[in-house]
This record gives sequence, C-alpha cells and structure tokens, in this order.
Amino acid sequence: MSQIDRDYSEKRDFIRMRVDADVSLIHEGDEVAAVCIDLSSSGMQVEAPRLFKVGDRLSIRIDSEHAALKGLEADTEVVWVREQDGSSQKLGLTILKMN
Repeated sequence: MSQIDRDYSEKRDFIRMRVDADVSLIHEGDEVAAVCIDLSSSGMQVEAPRLFKVGDRLSIRIDSEHAALKGLEADTEVVWVREQDGSSQKLGLTILKMN
C-alpha cells in the first residue's frame, strides 16, 4: 500500500461529525471568528475569513450552548489549506492537545 493510500485509509479511521458551529481561532494573540464544519476525535475542518498557512499553531474554542455541557478548547496545528475566494479558506486542523 502506498503512503497516499495509507494516509487516505487512516483518515477514514475516524468518524467525522458535521457540526457547523462557531469557533474562535487564536493565533499569536489575535482572535478570529470562524466556522467549524466537521469534527473528529483527531481534528477538524474549519472555514476562516483570514489566511493561515500549513504549520500554524492555533488555539481553538467552541463554546457550548448548554449550561450543563462544557465547550471545547484545544491546541491545534494547520495540516492543509484550501483557498475559497481569496479572502477566506478552509483549514484542516489536527488536535495536538485538549485543554
């Protein structure tokens, strides 16, 4: 099995949950409002109105709408980028550490 086939296969080992939730991306002290498109146990896909690059480290926060449920906070790294319209992009983030 080639590395590409294995990488694709490993991506499918994680169940992805579609969420469409507001997410805050914190990069070098700047906070950017974005949208989390989907989420798995190892990462997430977000759409951001600001340009990032592969390797950028982002802290993320998804607030819970329910008082009894804690929101999600994690340290992540950008692993892929797809430009949308020149001023926004979709990002693949891998979760490095849950906070």
